[in-house]
Amino acid sequence: MQNASIAVIGAGPAGLMAAEVLIRNGYRVHVFDAMPSAGRKLLMAGKGGLNITHSEAFDNFVTRYGDRQSRLKPLIRNFDAAAITEWLKQLAIGTFTGTSGRIFPSEMKSAPLLRAWLRRLRSEGVQFHMRHRWKGWDKNHQALLFDTVHGEQTVNTNATVLTLGGGSWSRLGSDGQWVGLLKSRGIAIADLVPSNCGFDTDWSDHYCQRFQGQALKPVALSVMQGDGGYASRMGELTVTATGLEGSLIYAYSPLLREQIQTFGESVVYLDLLPGKDSLKLQKALAKPRGAKSWPHHLRSCAGLTGAKAGLLREVSSPEDWSDSQYLAELIKRLPVRLLSTRPLDEAISSGGGVCFEALDESLMLQQLPGVFCAGEMLDWEAPTGGYLLTACLASGRAAGHGVIRWLDSRS
Repeated sequence: MQNASIAVIGAGPAGLMAAEVLIRNGYRVHVFDAMPSAGRKLLMAGKGGLNITHSEAFDNFVTRYGDRQSRLKPLIRNFDAAAITEWLKQLAIGTFTGTSGRIFPSEMKSAPLLRAWLRRLRSEGVQFHMRHRWKGWDKNHQALLFDTVHGEQTVNTNATVLTLGGGSWSRLGSDGQWVGLLKSRGIAIADLVPSNCGFDTDWSDHYCQRFQGQALKPVALSVMQGDGGYASRMGELTVTATGLEGSLIYAYSPLLREQIQTFGESVVYLDLLPGKDSLKLQKALAKPRGAKSWPHHLRSCAGLTGAKAGLLREVSSPEDWSDSQYLAELIKRLPVRLLSTRPLDEAISSGGGVCFEALDESLMLQQLPGVFCAGEMLDWEAPTGGYLLTACLASGRAAGHGVIRWLDSRS
């Protein structure tokens, strides 16, 4: 069905990728978004350096999507890290791979990429309609309904791609208002929950005021998994007014969130000195303290200072310090109770969304033929490190091709 008109609702990475696929296959493409400009969350994500994908082996890469990897695997295989790098090259955007394996645009920022992408899409014929907030369908459930600066408008299309994002950073457009619209049409939606988020604990006023904003690095974080074993990795955390945040804890956010929902709390264990052997640490701490204060003794014998030493004092009691063996064990495995996630709107991303069971293999809603979904509004989550953007781009591309197949089957 050549020359059909397609609506893409949501001008983030998934929507722009769907629009690119469709315009290049001869369709008329209209992109709608409630915001004044496109790609606002992408711009925010690249403020400190846009991590667009990751160079790790594909079989490891897809495991980052947890229990949704089987659904995302074929989509990402068709638009993997190598394909994304080549796509960027076609936009005249070079890339480099960091020491951690993360892949970045050469200029690090997202603005040059977004400008080049939008310029190319417009030159190819994509029409953008900003400040158009999608309100569902008209009373006949046929035309799309939008609130605009000129009042309510209806739009008729041959197919629709929804790429409305999750529920985090609502001021950038991902406000989750679409949930009720789809639920009203009988679509199964998993509740939107914070992912890649900070966690709250019960800091004392003293620790919060003294160390808020300071880094704990390097530390190793361990947490019990469902099978009773422990997952552990090394990185850094930041002390916040209410708890902890940072990429190290973001990586475990689904597991920690689930434990809090089930048990009311999650206990993580921090190795404050991951480079030090436990036995050597114990021998160092056993040296006579003399007139030295405990902070001085910890600094001179163990190299433990600042927010790390403060955290040890926060979580333990003075009686714990009289036994050098137990003190060494605490330093190497300090328990920290996490009591809640930070609010959804503060999270980097969200879990939950349109259930894959509501979609066919082309990402079309089974109850709404001709309506496709992609990006973060689908029920998946992944850690930071390029995995979020990769899945958004890959699913947007897959939805675009799904539209083409569906229209071809009807012609």
